[in-house]
Amino acid sequence: MLHFKLSRLREDVPALLKLAGPLLIGQLAVIAFGVLDTAMTARYSAEDLAALAMASAIFISVYVGLTGVVSALAPIAGQLFGAKRYSEIGEEVRQATWLALGLTILGCLILTNADHVLEISHLSPDIEDKAKLYLNILAIGLPASMVMRVLMALHNAVSRPAVITVIQLIGLGLKLPLNLLFIYGGFGIEGMGGPGCAVATVIINWTWMLLTLGFVLLDRFYRPFMIFARFSPPDWHRIWVLLKLGAPIGFSYLIEVTSFTFMSLFIARLGTTALAGHQIVANMGTVIYMVPLSLSIATMTLVSQSIGANKPERAEEIGWSSVFFTTATCITIGIAVWLFRMQLLDLYDPPEEVKMFSIPLFLFIALYQVFDALQVTAAFILRAYRIAFWPMVIYAGSLWGVGLGGGYLMGFNIFGNVPTFLQGANGFWAGNSLSLGLAACFLLYLFRRTAERYERTHPPLQV
Repeated sequence: MLHFKLSRLREDVPALLKLAGPLLIGQLAVIAFGVLDTAMTARYSAEDLAALAMASAIFISVYVGLTGVVSALAPIAGQLFGAKRYSEIGEEVRQATWLALGLTILGCLILTNADHVLEISHLSPDIEDKAKLYLNILAIGLPASMVMRVLMALHNAVSRPAVITVIQLIGLGLKLPLNLLFIYGGFGIEGMGGPGCAVATVIINWTWMLLTLGFVLLDRFYRPFMIFARFSPPDWHRIWVLLKLGAPIGFSYLIEVTSFTFMSLFIARLGTTALAGHQIVANMGTVIYMVPLSLSIATMTLVSQSIGANKPERAEEIGWSSVFFTTATCITIGIAVWLFRMQLLDLYDPPEEVKMFSIPLFLFIALYQVFDALQVTAAFILRAYRIAFWPMVIYAGSLWGVGLGGGYLMGFNIFGNVPTFLQGANGFWAGNSLSLGLAACFLLYLFRRTAERYERTHPPLQV
């Protein structure tokens, strides 16, 4: 059976790359926002970089949790697309929009009341004030961000990620000049430092949403979906279906990101140098993560469409092909990261003490690539099957329990017997790597059992 699945790589990999290519370019464009923010703020001041690290960690935690809920639209619409039930997609989009708007209110309340979370890091008053301002500004752009996530889920479901990629590249073109204007000042505008990044991001978020809505409204491809055919009040049954799948997905995202967020909060206790070094390495890790993430989103699209077309065996084959290909790709990336760690670090041009602190952390980025590839691919395949609750439980136990808990014990040498190399920031990164490997094992086992059960209960139609 394994040999048969491997033999499908020639067919499956091109299909994955066709979707994942635009997704990766778009994801990298968005991640470039963070790279630009980090690099440009680092040149402004170390204090602004520390504030950016804290504020962005909190924002990402809130953002991915909320957008994860909305992302449930992708597998649902993907199955409808595979089944050629096009008119039902429009109703799902409208209900997902209602859900997104409701979640926006919750998100804005959290972003504008983040005082207690910031207090965990024992930041200086100046840094804390900058972090608060950054979060308050980003709250203004959250409505546009949430609606945009609905539109992104739609495009992923119907195999049109290139549309979103073009929009994201337009935003990237605007990011550099807007950052320069609001971070450093110009044309009568006073420089804001780190919070200026947030102003630039908000402007781009609203631009993205308006451009994408206009394209969906005018392009003939979307007419069969009947998205704008009528106004739909909230349908609580459909919203509940979205929530039933989306809430565990959103909580899984939240678990995954907060494991890094609290790493940042705890590492901040080690000083500004440690926090700045961690921020640079974490940012680099995020860029690399876009490769398996893009391939996983493409996998979810193809698997969900196969399920909708009542081809359960084909869905499993695509899933395993992606597991093998994505893992091999990420192993290669991990080796390259370690070999070129100095050149990569020089791209950020940090102060010498920050640079020296960051070098050992690259070992963990290189090593955990294989675990990250396995776990994210398996998780997205399971979402195509509309399985999200047990992956959430797996993430909670591994990333929070083993990763964050174990990292805390090692990082702060709680029991007094941790080797020197695994103390401090290294301990947190080691715990995170171990937790990803544990999650990967459980998620792959769950995928195999889910696929076998689905094939037994959903035999393909005989033609």
